[in-house]
Amino acid sequence: MTSSPASVATADWFLWPGTQAIFACLNREGFEARAVGGAVRNSLLGLPVTEVDFATTAKPEDAARLAAAAGIETVPTGLSHGTQTLIACGVPFEVTALRRDVDTDGRHATVAFGTDWTEDARRRDFTMNALYADARGHVRDPLGGLADLRAGRVRFVGDPGKRIREDYLRTLRFFRFSAEYAPGAFDADGMAAAIRERLGLLRLSRERVRSELLRILATRRAAHAIELMDEAGLLLLLLGGVVNRVRFERFCRIEAALGLAPDAVRRLAALALFVREDAGRLTQKLRLSTQEAKELEGLSATSPAIPAALGKAALQVLLYKLGARSYAGRILLAWAASGAPVDDGDWRAAVDLAGAWQPPRFPLGGADLMALGMEPGPAMGALLKELEERWAADGFSADRETLMNMARQKLAGREWPQVL
Repeated sequence: MTSSPASVATADWFLWPGTQAIFACLNREGFEARAVGGAVRNSLLGLPVTEVDFATTAKPEDAARLAAAAGIETVPTGLSHGTQTLIACGVPFEVTALRRDVDTDGRHATVAFGTDWTEDARRRDFTMNALYADARGHVRDPLGGLADLRAGRVRFVGDPGKRIREDYLRTLRFFRFSAEYAPGAFDADGMAAAIRERLGLLRLSRERVRSELLRILATRRAAHAIELMDEAGLLLLLLGGVVNRVRFERFCRIEAALGLAPDAVRRLAALALFVREDAGRLTQKLRLSTQEAKELEGLSATSPAIPAALGKAALQVLLYKLGARSYAGRILLAWAASGAPVDDGDWRAAVDLAGAWQPPRFPLGGADLMALGMEPGPAMGALLKELEERWAADGFSADRETLMNMARQKLAGREWPQVL
């Protein structure tokens, strides 16, 4: 094993009281713990760290015993793989015993615990994820991951095909990590292995595919990753239909131009929604959450329509009917499909309206119509809806009394005036 002069000793996450408590707890009785993976990788790249994982030479039962002696709560989150969650200073830390994979089937692995750091590193997916930080913050680099990290190379540990066959989700992880961390071409050996092993994706659960695909869609170079995945035939396997790469790429560029954080569900809509039925197909193929499915369904709707002229009054009515989030998503998708440039002023103003204008509250309710002698029921709901639509179409200007007079006229069988 070789050491690197790199250090994370001054990183915020390394100095967290919880992190130090885990080190102090597990570095006893001849055992050693090191932070591993994402926290080390992102620190060296100057990127945010939100969670810290540990590897340890202690077997799961020893780690649990040391934690109990230190007053640290232990949650057995994955004991069959040597993983448990230790909660120190109110922060959860995933702690896994050093291990090697004895047998794998492309989805699950049988493991054996050990004390060899290099052997533990060799069963990981990418070299940049096989970086460890010891209790002094020194980065330990058994497999040359630091050089790959600095060069922006997302490279499989060992033989790419073998790594993928151990867990076919690594195909999608390859595209996600490459889209996030590789500024240039994706690793050729990794690409070739991903294409060769693509049918293994069909063995994965829909939940795992959904999680990884949505993360790919939100990456920095998502458009490039999607292009490569589509050309390799992966997207047809995952989504069960054709995609619109041009609209997707334009959507990503519009988000970037507006300074918007990537939105995975909206990007999925830009990529794969053509007709309303596509929302149901994607929901089933990816087993989307209830909220994600609802949002995708809303983005697939054709009614109410986006006004062609993008006039402020018509857009205000649309915003009122849809709500700010759904409105913004529909406008962004329409912009991406329109072919208009990413700096188009009219489309930009249409998007900005969602944050600049607060829709008024409809001043009438069921109690008001009951005061006029109307009984609750479908007829009352229909009249309220009709009044609300007329109120919105006329610029939200009518006050409560004006609307009450309209209701009286309607109940008396008289027609409403053309202008309020």
